[in-house]
Amino acid sequence: MISVAIDGPAGAGKSSIAKEVSKKLGFVYIDTGAMYRAVAVYAIENGIDICGENFTDQVLDKIDISIEYDEDGQKVFLCGKDVTKRIREADASVGASNVAVIPAVRLKLVALQRELAKKTSVIMDGRDIGTYVLPDADIKIFLTASVEERARRRYREMIDKGMEADFEKVKQDIMYRDKNDSEREFAPLRQAEDAVLVDTSDMTIDQVIDKIYSMILEAK
Repeated sequence: MISVAIDGPAGAGKSSIAKEVSKKLGFVYIDTGAMYRAVAVYAIENGIDICGENFTDQVLDKIDISIEYDEDGQKVFLCGKDVTKRIREADASVGASNVAVIPAVRLKLVALQRELAKKTSVIMDGRDIGTYVLPDADIKIFLTASVEERARRRYREMIDKGMEADFEKVKQDIMYRDKNDSEREFAPLRQAEDAVLVDTSDMTIDQVIDKIYSMILEAK
């Protein structure tokens, strides 16, 4: 079994890249960001203020998250309900960054992520995969791009999906998430010492996929 950790800031394209590379390799793709988005959606839809003191063990025990795969790709279920589209909305994105700073939430989800990685070869993406979730991952990659480029990609993705979007708002959200993710006390976003830095600012998605695919093949 092989484990691949892909970390990086919001909008760097981690999920899209990891998803495509996992298909080419026949690995299981684990979208950890989707799990945090699901927790945020639970809080939003149940009127829970997103702060640490509100995420008691009793609340966390009620949050059941599962990820399934079919011919259409990954589907995320929250307490039995398909929230695959809901978690991609703007409030879920910002909420995910907020709940991710809460130690109790991270501990719950990290335990689930590590269990998944024990069962098969995986590509897992997030903010702290190589530094905290899978510190012994066989391959570690830190994927990044400029703030402007990440905002442009996220804006275009939202427009393509028929969602309302304002470029400046998207950019501000990304900058907020960068600050939140890198300054949190528990498992902050940072490049692992043994991770390979890949700046995708001037690369197409196909070029990034080919580069990471080749890196994994060489490591195997």
